[in-house]
Amino acid sequence: MSSVLTEGAQPALTKLSDEESMFQEAVRDFATSEVAPRVMAMDEKAEMDSDLIPQLFELGLMGIEIPERYGGTGSNFFTSVLVVEELSRVDPSVGVLVDVQNTLVINAILRWGTEEQKEKYFPLLAREVVGAYALSEAGSGSDAFALQCKAEKDGDDWILNGQKLWITNGAEGGLYIVFATVAPEEGYKGITAFLVEKDTPGFSVGKKEDKLGIRASSTTELVLEDCRIPAENVLGEVGKGYKVAIETLNEGRIGIGAQMVGLGQGALDHTKKYVQEREQFGRPIGSFQGVQFQIARMATELEASRLMVYNAARLKDAGEPFLIPAAMAKLQSSEVAQRISSECIDLYGGYGFTKEYPVEKFYRDSKIGTIYEGTTNMQLQTIAKTLLK
Repeated sequence: MSSVLTEGAQPALTKLSDEESMFQEAVRDFATSEVAPRVMAMDEKAEMDSDLIPQLFELGLMGIEIPERYGGTGSNFFTSVLVVEELSRVDPSVGVLVDVQNTLVINAILRWGTEEQKEKYFPLLAREVVGAYALSEAGSGSDAFALQCKAEKDGDDWILNGQKLWITNGAEGGLYIVFATVAPEEGYKGITAFLVEKDTPGFSVGKKEDKLGIRASSTTELVLEDCRIPAENVLGEVGKGYKVAIETLNEGRIGIGAQMVGLGQGALDHTKKYVQEREQFGRPIGSFQGVQFQIARMATELEASRLMVYNAARLKDAGEPFLIPAAMAKLQSSEVAQRISSECIDLYGGYGFTKEYPVEKFYRDSKIGTIYEGTTNMQLQTIAKTLLK
Protein backbone atom coordinates (compact mmCIF):
# COMPACT_ATOMS: atom_id res chain seq x y z
CA MET A 1 0.00 0.00 0.00
CA SER A 2 1.25 3.46 -0.85
CA SER A 3 0.48 6.00 1.86
CA VAL A 4 1.72 9.03 -0.05
CA LEU A 5 2.58 10.04 -3.57
CA THR A 6 6.27 10.86 -3.72
CA GLU A 7 6.22 12.84 -6.93
CA GLY A 8 5.61 16.60 -6.85
CA ALA A 9 2.07 17.68 -6.11
CA GLN A 10 0.34 19.89 -8.64
CA PRO A 11 1.93 21.51 -11.71
CA ALA A 12 3.22 25.02 -11.08
CA LEU A 13 -0.05 26.75 -11.88
CA THR A 14 0.00 29.30 -9.06
CA LYS A 15 2.80 31.87 -9.01
CA LEU A 16 4.80 32.01 -5.80
CA SER A 17 7.92 34.00 -4.95
CA ASP A 18 11.23 32.13 -4.91
CA GLU A 19 11.28 32.24 -1.11
CA GLU A 20 7.71 30.94 -0.87
CA SER A 21 8.46 28.15 -3.34
CA MET A 22 11.54 27.07 -1.41
CA PHE A 23 9.64 27.03 1.87
CA GLN A 24 6.76 25.12 0.29
CA GLU A 25 9.18 22.54 -1.10
CA ALA A 26 10.86 22.10 2.30
CA VAL A 27 7.52 21.47 3.99
CA ARG A 28 6.51 19.08 1.20
CA ASP A 29 9.72 17.09 1.66
CA PHE A 30 9.14 16.92 5.40
CA ALA A 31 5.54 15.81 4.96
CA THR A 32 6.59 13.10 2.52
CA SER A 33 9.50 11.77 4.56
CA GLU A 34 8.31 12.21 8.15
CA VAL A 35 4.51 12.51 8.20
CA ALA A 36 3.53 10.03 5.49
CA PRO A 37 4.98 6.90 7.13
CA ARG A 38 2.99 7.66 10.28
CA VAL A 39 -0.39 8.48 8.74
CA MET A 40 -2.15 5.13 8.86
CA ALA A 41 -0.93 4.22 12.36
CA MET A 42 -1.98 7.62 13.72
CA ASP A 43 -5.40 7.27 12.12
CA GLU A 44 -5.90 3.78 13.57
CA LYS A 45 -4.72 4.78 17.06
CA ALA A 46 -6.56 8.11 16.86
CA GLU A 47 -3.61 10.00 18.24
CA MET A 48 -0.75 12.15 17.03
CA ASP A 49 2.67 10.54 16.97
CA SER A 50 4.54 12.13 19.89
CA ASP A 51 7.78 12.20 17.90
CA LEU A 52 6.20 14.33 15.19
CA ILE A 53 5.29 17.42 17.22
CA PRO A 54 8.88 18.26 18.30
CA GLN A 55 9.89 18.10 14.63
CA LEU A 56 7.18 20.61 13.74
CA PHE A 57 8.66 22.99 16.31
CA GLU A 58 12.23 22.38 15.13
CA LEU A 59 11.24 23.30 11.58
CA GLY A 60 9.67 26.54 12.76
CA LEU A 61 6.19 25.49 11.63
CA MET A 62 4.55 26.16 15.00
CA GLY A 63 5.49 29.83 15.25
CA ILE A 64 5.30 31.10 11.69
CA GLU A 65 4.06 34.63 12.40
CA ILE A 66 5.77 34.99 15.78
CA PRO A 67 8.41 37.71 15.40
CA GLU A 68 12.02 36.55 15.42
CA ARG A 69 12.76 38.47 18.61
CA TYR A 70 10.49 36.01 20.45
CA GLY A 71 12.02 32.98 18.77
CA GLY A 72 9.52 32.64 15.93
CA THR A 73 9.94 32.38 12.19
CA GLY A 74 8.88 35.99 11.63
CA SER A 75 6.99 35.23 8.44
CA ASN A 76 3.48 36.13 7.30
CA PHE A 77 -0.02 34.67 7.23
CA PHE A 78 0.32 33.49 3.65
CA THR A 79 3.25 31.30 4.69
CA SER A 80 1.02 29.68 7.31
CA VAL A 81 -1.48 28.90 4.57
CA LEU A 82 1.20 27.24 2.43
CA VAL A 83 2.34 25.11 5.38
CA VAL A 84 -1.18 23.98 6.26
CA GLU A 85 -1.86 23.09 2.62
CA GLU A 86 1.30 21.03 2.19
CA LEU A 87 0.88 19.12 5.46
CA SER A 88 -2.80 18.45 4.71
CA ARG A 89 -1.88 17.02 1.31
CA VAL A 90 -0.39 14.13 3.31
CA ASP A 91 -2.43 14.23 6.54
CA PRO A 92 -5.13 16.81 7.32
CA SER A 93 -4.83 15.90 11.01
CA VAL A 94 -1.30 17.30 11.13
CA GLY A 95 -2.43 20.20 8.98
CA VAL A 96 -5.11 21.28 11.44
CA LEU A 97 -2.78 20.99 14.45
CA VAL A 98 -0.44 23.50 12.81
CA ASP A 99 -3.38 25.56 11.54
CA VAL A 100 -4.94 26.12 14.97
CA GLN A 101 -1.55 26.98 16.43
CA ASN A 102 -0.83 29.63 13.82
CA THR A 103 -4.07 31.05 12.42
CA LEU A 104 -6.04 31.07 15.67
CA VAL A 105 -3.89 31.05 18.80
CA ILE A 106 -0.83 32.98 17.63
CA ASN A 107 -2.90 35.34 15.48
CA ALA A 108 -5.13 36.21 18.44
CA ILE A 109 -2.18 36.97 20.71
CA LEU A 110 -0.44 38.93 17.95
CA ARG A 111 -3.45 41.18 17.58
CA TRP A 112 -4.87 41.35 21.10
CA GLY A 113 -2.04 40.39 23.44
CA THR A 114 -0.14 42.80 25.68
CA GLU A 115 3.62 43.07 25.36
CA GLU A 116 3.94 41.14 28.63
CA GLN A 117 1.77 38.31 27.27
CA LYS A 118 3.80 38.15 24.07
CA GLU A 119 7.09 38.07 25.97
CA LYS A 120 5.79 35.28 28.21
CA TYR A 121 3.98 33.03 25.74
CA PHE A 122 5.46 33.57 22.28
CA PRO A 123 8.85 31.95 23.07
CA LEU A 124 6.97 28.95 24.47
CA LEU A 125 4.58 28.70 21.52
CA ALA A 126 7.49 28.94 19.09
CA ARG A 127 9.58 26.33 20.88
CA GLU A 128 7.49 23.69 22.64
CA VAL A 129 3.93 24.60 23.67
CA VAL A 130 0.90 23.65 21.57
CA GLY A 131 -1.98 26.12 21.66
CA ALA A 132 -5.74 25.49 21.57
CA TYR A 133 -8.75 27.73 21.01
CA ALA A 134 -11.67 27.04 23.34
CA LEU A 135 -14.89 28.71 22.21
CA SER A 136 -17.44 25.94 21.55
CA GLU A 137 -19.75 24.49 24.18
CA ALA A 138 -22.59 21.97 24.19
CA GLY A 139 -25.15 24.72 23.58
CA SER A 140 -23.05 27.11 21.54
CA GLY A 141 -21.94 25.95 18.12
CA SER A 142 -23.05 28.22 15.30
CA ASP A 143 -24.61 30.39 18.04
CA ALA A 144 -21.09 30.99 19.24
CA PHE A 145 -21.90 33.42 22.02
CA ALA A 146 -24.54 31.42 23.87
CA LEU A 147 -21.84 30.60 26.41
CA GLN A 148 -22.45 28.99 29.79
CA CYS A 149 -18.81 29.07 30.89
CA LYS A 150 -18.63 31.88 33.45
CA ALA A 151 -15.91 34.10 34.85
CA GLU A 152 -16.39 35.91 38.17
CA LYS A 153 -14.12 38.58 39.59
CA ASP A 154 -12.36 37.71 42.84
CA GLY A 155 -10.00 40.49 43.88
CA ASP A 156 -7.49 40.90 41.08
CA ASP A 157 -8.23 37.43 39.71
CA TRP A 158 -11.00 35.77 37.72
CA ILE A 159 -12.58 32.44 38.66
CA LEU A 160 -13.65 30.35 35.67
CA ASN A 161 -16.24 27.60 35.80
CA GLY A 162 -17.72 25.63 32.92
CA GLN A 163 -17.06 23.14 30.13
CA LYS A 164 -15.83 23.43 26.58
CA LEU A 165 -16.45 20.87 23.83
CA TRP A 166 -14.87 19.91 20.49
CA ILE A 167 -11.58 21.64 21.24
CA THR A 168 -8.91 20.90 18.62
CA ASN A 169 -5.44 20.25 20.10
CA GLY A 170 -7.11 19.70 23.47
CA ALA A 171 -4.96 16.72 24.41
CA GLU A 172 -1.64 18.19 23.23
CA GLY A 173 -2.30 21.75 24.35
CA GLY A 174 -0.28 23.63 26.93
CA LEU A 175 -1.95 27.03 26.48
CA TYR A 176 -5.66 27.59 25.83
CA ILE A 177 -7.56 30.68 24.79
CA VAL A 178 -10.78 30.18 26.78
CA PHE A 179 -13.88 32.29 26.20
CA ALA A 180 -16.22 32.88 29.13
CA THR A 181 -18.95 35.33 30.01
CA VAL A 182 -18.42 37.82 32.82
CA ALA A 183 -21.97 39.21 32.51
CA PRO A 184 -24.52 36.71 31.12
CA GLU A 185 -27.25 39.36 31.13
CA GLU A 186 -25.27 41.42 28.60
CA GLY A 187 -25.15 38.67 25.98
CA TYR A 188 -22.20 38.87 23.61
CA LYS A 189 -21.00 42.05 25.32
CA GLY A 190 -20.09 40.02 28.39
CA ILE A 191 -17.77 37.61 26.57
CA THR A 192 -14.12 37.77 27.60
CA ALA A 193 -11.06 35.83 26.42
CA PHE A 194 -8.59 34.35 28.91
CA LEU A 195 -5.17 32.76 28.50
CA VAL A 196 -5.26 29.56 30.54
CA GLU A 197 -2.22 27.36 31.13
CA LYS A 198 -2.72 23.61 31.26
CA ASP A 199 -1.29 23.19 34.76
CA THR A 200 -3.65 25.78 36.28
CA PRO A 201 -5.41 24.25 39.33
CA GLY A 202 -9.02 23.43 38.47
CA PHE A 203 -8.31 22.99 34.76
CA SER A 204 -8.48 19.53 33.20
CA VAL A 205 -8.83 17.88 29.81
CA GLY A 206 -11.94 15.69 29.68
CA LYS A 207 -13.37 13.26 27.19
CA LYS A 208 -11.59 12.77 23.88
CA GLU A 209 -14.00 12.38 20.95
CA ASP A 210 -13.94 9.26 18.76
CA LYS A 211 -14.33 10.83 15.33
CA LEU A 212 -15.14 9.92 11.73
CA GLY A 213 -12.16 11.77 10.28
CA ILE A 214 -9.00 13.72 11.21
CA ARG A 215 -8.71 11.07 13.91
CA ALA A 216 -5.10 11.79 14.86
CA SER A 217 -6.11 15.37 15.68
CA SER A 218 -7.33 15.42 19.26
CA THR A 219 -10.81 16.84 19.85
CA THR A 220 -11.59 17.05 23.54
CA GLU A 221 -13.72 18.42 26.31
CA LEU A 222 -12.18 20.94 28.70
CA VAL A 223 -13.36 21.25 32.30
CA LEU A 224 -12.85 24.36 34.44
CA GLU A 225 -13.70 24.11 38.13
CA ASP A 226 -12.89 27.20 40.21
CA CYS A 227 -10.01 27.87 37.85
CA ARG A 228 -8.21 30.98 39.11
CA ILE A 229 -6.82 33.18 36.34
CA PRO A 230 -4.81 36.36 37.05
CA ALA A 231 -6.08 39.61 35.57
CA GLU A 232 -2.98 39.90 33.40
CA ASN A 233 -4.16 36.80 31.52
CA VAL A 234 -7.19 38.53 30.06
CA LEU A 235 -6.64 38.62 26.30
CA GLY A 236 -7.86 41.94 24.96
CA GLU A 237 -10.39 43.87 27.01
CA VAL A 238 -12.94 42.56 29.46
CA GLY A 239 -16.27 42.26 27.64
CA LYS A 240 -14.58 42.43 24.21
CA GLY A 241 -14.00 38.72 23.77
CA TYR A 242 -16.58 38.57 21.02
CA LYS A 243 -14.31 40.76 18.88
CA VAL A 244 -11.35 38.49 19.59
CA ALA A 245 -13.42 35.46 18.59
CA ILE A 246 -15.06 36.85 15.46
CA GLU A 247 -12.00 38.49 13.98
CA THR A 248 -9.71 35.55 14.73
CA LEU A 249 -12.16 33.04 13.26
CA ASN A 250 -12.41 35.13 10.10
CA GLU A 251 -8.68 34.53 9.66
CA GLY A 252 -8.89 30.90 10.76
CA ARG A 253 -11.36 30.11 7.99
CA ILE A 254 -8.65 30.79 5.44
CA GLY A 255 -6.52 28.20 7.19
CA ILE A 256 -9.31 25.63 6.97
CA GLY A 257 -9.61 26.49 3.29
CA ALA A 258 -5.92 25.67 2.92
CA GLN A 259 -6.42 22.40 4.76
CA MET A 260 -9.21 21.41 2.38
CA VAL A 261 -7.19 22.39 -0.70
CA GLY A 262 -4.30 20.26 0.53
CA LEU A 263 -6.66 17.37 1.24
CA GLY A 264 -8.17 17.57 -2.24
CA GLN A 265 -4.72 17.71 -3.80
CA GLY A 266 -3.58 14.67 -1.85
CA ALA A 267 -6.58 12.63 -2.97
CA LEU A 268 -6.15 13.74 -6.58
CA ASP A 269 -2.40 13.00 -6.58
CA HIS A 270 -2.98 9.41 -5.50
CA THR A 271 -5.77 9.00 -8.04
CA LYS A 272 -3.75 10.37 -10.96
CA LYS A 273 -1.12 7.75 -10.25
CA TYR A 274 -3.67 4.98 -9.78
CA VAL A 275 -5.56 5.55 -13.04
CA GLN A 276 -2.30 5.22 -14.96
CA GLU A 277 -1.50 1.89 -13.28
CA ARG A 278 -4.93 0.24 -13.05
CA GLU A 279 -5.88 -1.61 -16.24
CA GLN A 280 -9.32 -2.59 -17.47
CA PHE A 281 -10.26 -3.78 -20.96
CA GLY A 282 -6.58 -4.16 -21.76
CA ARG A 283 -5.41 -0.62 -21.05
CA PRO A 284 -4.97 1.87 -18.16
CA ILE A 285 -8.25 3.39 -17.08
CA GLY A 286 -6.61 6.81 -17.34
CA SER A 287 -6.56 6.39 -21.11
CA PHE A 288 -10.37 6.51 -21.26
CA GLN A 289 -11.74 9.93 -22.09
CA GLY A 290 -14.43 9.73 -19.40
CA VAL A 291 -11.78 9.28 -16.70
CA GLN A 292 -9.61 12.01 -18.20
CA PHE A 293 -12.51 14.44 -18.09
CA GLN A 294 -13.13 13.63 -14.43
CA ILE A 295 -9.47 14.28 -13.59
CA ALA A 296 -9.52 17.55 -15.55
CA ARG A 297 -12.65 18.80 -13.82
CA MET A 298 -11.33 17.92 -10.36
CA ALA A 299 -8.03 19.68 -11.06
CA THR A 300 -9.86 22.78 -12.31
CA GLU A 301 -12.14 23.00 -9.27
CA LEU A 302 -9.18 22.48 -6.98
CA GLU A 303 -7.13 25.22 -8.60
CA ALA A 304 -10.06 27.63 -8.36
CA SER A 305 -10.33 26.84 -4.64
CA ARG A 306 -6.59 27.32 -4.17
CA LEU A 307 -6.68 30.72 -5.83
CA MET A 308 -9.56 31.81 -3.59
CA VAL A 309 -7.66 30.71 -0.48
CA TYR A 310 -4.45 32.40 -1.62
CA ASN A 311 -6.31 35.59 -2.50
CA ALA A 312 -7.93 35.77 0.94
CA ALA A 313 -4.57 35.20 2.62
CA ARG A 314 -2.85 37.88 0.50
CA LEU A 315 -5.63 40.35 1.34
CA LYS A 316 -5.22 39.61 5.04
CA ASP A 317 -1.47 40.21 4.88
CA ALA A 318 -2.02 43.44 2.96
CA GLY A 319 -4.41 44.78 5.60
CA GLU A 320 -7.27 44.81 3.11
CA PRO A 321 -10.86 43.68 3.90
CA PHE A 322 -11.10 39.90 3.59
CA LEU A 323 -14.32 38.86 5.35
CA ILE A 324 -16.19 37.80 2.18
CA PRO A 325 -13.13 36.32 0.41
CA ALA A 326 -12.38 34.23 3.52
CA ALA A 327 -15.95 32.97 3.80
CA MET A 328 -16.10 32.19 0.07
CA ALA A 329 -12.74 30.41 0.17
CA LYS A 330 -13.80 28.27 3.12
CA LEU A 331 -17.18 27.50 1.55
CA GLN A 332 -15.76 26.61 -1.86
CA SER A 333 -12.74 24.60 -0.73
CA SER A 334 -14.64 22.51 1.82
CA GLU A 335 -17.31 21.52 -0.69
CA VAL A 336 -14.75 20.85 -3.44
CA ALA A 337 -12.66 18.68 -1.08
CA GLN A 338 -15.69 16.49 -0.41
CA ARG A 339 -16.56 16.17 -4.10
CA ILE A 340 -13.00 15.36 -5.14
CA SER A 341 -12.35 12.79 -2.41
CA SER A 342 -15.68 11.12 -3.17
CA GLU A 343 -15.02 11.01 -6.91
CA CYS A 344 -11.52 9.65 -6.29
CA ILE A 345 -13.04 6.73 -4.41
CA ASP A 346 -15.29 6.10 -7.41
CA LEU A 347 -12.26 5.97 -9.71
CA TYR A 348 -10.57 3.45 -7.41
CA GLY A 349 -13.71 1.31 -7.54
CA GLY A 350 -13.95 -1.34 -4.84
CA TYR A 351 -10.37 -0.67 -3.76
CA GLY A 352 -11.31 2.89 -2.88
CA PHE A 353 -13.78 1.63 -0.31
CA THR A 354 -11.07 -0.20 1.60
CA LYS A 355 -8.37 1.05 3.94
CA GLU A 356 -5.72 -0.53 1.75
CA TYR A 357 -5.63 2.70 -0.24
CA PRO A 358 -5.47 6.23 1.19
CA VAL A 359 -8.41 7.86 -0.58
CA GLU A 360 -11.00 6.57 1.89
CA LYS A 361 -9.20 8.45 4.66
CA PHE A 362 -9.19 11.68 2.67
CA TYR A 363 -12.93 11.18 2.16
CA ARG A 364 -13.52 10.76 5.90
CA ASP A 365 -11.29 13.71 6.71
CA SER A 366 -13.06 15.97 4.23
CA LYS A 367 -16.40 15.97 6.05
CA ILE A 368 -15.22 18.21 8.89
CA GLY A 369 -14.46 21.01 6.43
CA THR A 370 -18.13 21.98 6.09
CA ILE A 371 -18.61 21.95 9.87
CA TYR A 372 -15.85 23.51 11.95
CA GLU A 373 -14.83 27.17 12.10
CA GLY A 374 -18.23 28.06 10.68
CA THR A 375 -20.60 25.65 8.95
CA THR A 376 -21.49 25.93 5.28
CA ASN A 377 -24.76 27.64 6.17
CA MET A 378 -22.94 30.18 8.35
CA GLN A 379 -20.57 31.00 5.48
CA LEU A 380 -23.53 31.47 3.15
CA GLN A 381 -25.20 33.72 5.70
CA THR A 382 -22.05 35.80 6.18
CA ILE A 383 -21.60 36.24 2.43
CA ALA A 384 -25.25 37.09 1.76
CA LYS A 385 -25.71 39.49 4.69
CA THR A 386 -22.53 41.36 3.84
CA LEU A 387 -23.34 41.63 0.15
CA LEU A 388 -26.89 42.77 0.83
CA LYS A 389 -26.02 45.48 3.34
